[in-house]
Amino acid sequence: MRISLARVTLVLSLVVAAAPCFADVYSFTDEQGVTHFSDVASDSRYVLFMKSARPVAAPEPAAAVAAARAIGGGAPMHKPYGEAISRIAREQGLEPALLHAVITVESGYNARARSRQGASGLMQLIPSTAKRFGVTNVWNPVDNIRGGARYLRELLGLFNDNMQLAIAAYNAGEGAVMRSGNAIPPYGETRRYVPRVLEYYERYRSMAAP
Repeated sequence: MRISLARVTLVLSLVVAAAPCFADVYSFTDEQGVTHFSDVASDSRYVLFMKSARPVAAPEPAAAVAAARAIGGGAPMHKPYGEAISRIAREQGLEPALLHAVITVESGYNARARSRQGASGLMQLIPSTAKRFGVTNVWNPVDNIRGGARYLRELLGLFNDNMQLAIAAYNAGEGAVMRSGNAIPPYGETRRYVPRVLEYYERYRSMAAP
């Protein structure tokens, strides 16, 4: 099914207006081709459409459009910061599709996103992670992407290139994965996060394939 960007952005604006301004937004398309939006993932088919940023009076139009593009179509290299993402992915030996998937779920391509837990920027780096990987300005998109990519590269090495565990560790921390016996920790957020990132990863890989 094809959904126009204008339609998606309009529906998103209605959902955000009806929900608290800091709520996450979820969506899924049913068997009849109808796309549903909600601020609560009340059905297992819902996936994250736009992650909440710091509370503001209204969503920034650019962020809403970027989030709509993130789910609406187009190959990953055409998305915001696509050139920087491809370059940094090569530097770190990662697939661009993985970085795009993490950014889609973490921030919806909103470089000014900030969570209530203090994670910031495109890849939602917490202060300790930013410091650990030499990111002095989390609001600089390129620095933020590079810091998150370096962290992902380290996690993949730590967990023998097990992508599920690396993604889980990106969300919950490597310690949580290790304490769970090198398995996805039993946290609801993490167990929802991993399949969402993997879904976008597979989607972006297929879009980028010749």
